[in-house]
Amino acid sequence: MTTDTGEPILTIDELAARAGVTVRTVRFYGTKGLLPPPVIGPRRVGHYGREHLARLTLIEEMQHQGMTLAAIERHLRQLPAGLGPHDLAIHRAVVASWAPDTVETVSRPELERRAGRRLTGEDLDRLAAMNVVTPDTERDGERNEESFRVDCGLLRLAVQLLDVPLAQETILAARTVLTGHARAAAHELSDLLREAVAERDTRDVKSLSAHMHPLVVQALLTTFQRSLREELRQWLDGADGPEGAVGAVGPGRAGDADGPERPGDGPDRTANADGTA
Repeated sequence: MTTDTGEPILTIDELAARAGVTVRTVRFYGTKGLLPPPVIGPRRVGHYGREHLARLTLIEEMQHQGMTLAAIERHLRQLPAGLGPHDLAIHRAVVASWAPDTVETVSRPELERRAGRRLTGEDLDRLAAMNVVTPDTERDGERNEESFRVDCGLLRLAVQLLDVPLAQETILAARTVLTGHARAAAHELSDLLREAVAERDTRDVKSLSAHMHPLVVQALLTTFQRSLREELRQWLDGADGPEGAVGAVGPGRAGDADGPERPGDGPDRTANADGTA
């Protein structure tokens, strides 16, 4: 179901399924104030939209990175007011970029749970083409269609790309462009920093590297966002012609030591958490 503006209206069950979590988890985050309250519709049913989904997936990503609920709450309070779904997705991408390169072997039900949706044969083929999901190979070399090797760091991104209205060839070509330029930038920056610290002690170099890594990533992300936004603005304004501009593309704005706290560890407070009586 969608609104007149195309904004999806999700029930709490649909929101949980899209995010790959349980309804109890959604309610728990709501009682903690990590999710904004739903819009109450007819029959006192709570309705959720894109912002709820984007914030929920951001919270889950931070949980996966080992952040406590207290640390997540502090992080969310520091975000600028009025962030939309696209801005929240950028923040989630930054968090996910620090995830280790892990590949796990999971069953099909587990894969679909993590994806937050049912996956058709075509979906699996597209995920395989992106080198994110591949059928597990048994000892005799036969493909096991009920067991898959999954790149956990890229799964959420790849699942979102399934719904992008672009040909698979275009998505793969875009990945090649991004990978090539990212590697070139990383190589040049590495050479620049190596030359700058050539005369320093090894311990100083390691310390500087630890401080520079997140700063460089943030600088690259911010620079790329602004450049891409300007390119899209020029493209859309040009496509609209002299009769009037399309309008600016929305701006992109871009753990605690006590260990992670999972939603299931807290109370299952359900009263009115999903907007129902």
